[in-house]
Amino acid sequence: MHFVEDVLNEKGREVWTVEPEQSVYEALELMAAKNIGALVVVCEGRLIGICSERDYARKLALLGRRSRETPVREIMTEVIATVTRNHSMQDCMEVMTHERVRHLPVVENERLIGLVSIGDVVKSLMSHQEQMIQQLENYITGRV
Repeated sequence: MHFVEDVLNEKGREVWTVEPEQSVYEALELMAAKNIGALVVVCEGRLIGICSERDYARKLALLGRRSRETPVREIMTEVIATVTRNHSMQDCMEVMTHERVRHLPVVENERLIGLVSIGDVVKSLMSHQEQMIQQLENYITGRV
């Protein structure tokens, strides 16, 4: 079984953040520069939300608002779900499905230590399944 800790060790722990008073335009610039789809919103070092391309599309672009004049706090999704380094990838998939989110901040002692995306979870679960299949094939064929 793979855990959040394993994924963070493999992909790294760097998390790109934005502050709630920064403009949506600044957030979009950073997402484009880093080729990512979401930023964690922090205020005084504390996790308060996530700002994603989906938030931009649904809460700003479709309503005709201006990204240079709108602060991130007005379109961000407030974070409800988080995980710790000890959660399994199956746990993450269940939380993402239940909460209908694509990103889970990883916290420890109320501090942000990483971010797990739906892509990370799917990749990890597929890798685990491939390992299990290989072990079963080896067992069946006697190649242990």
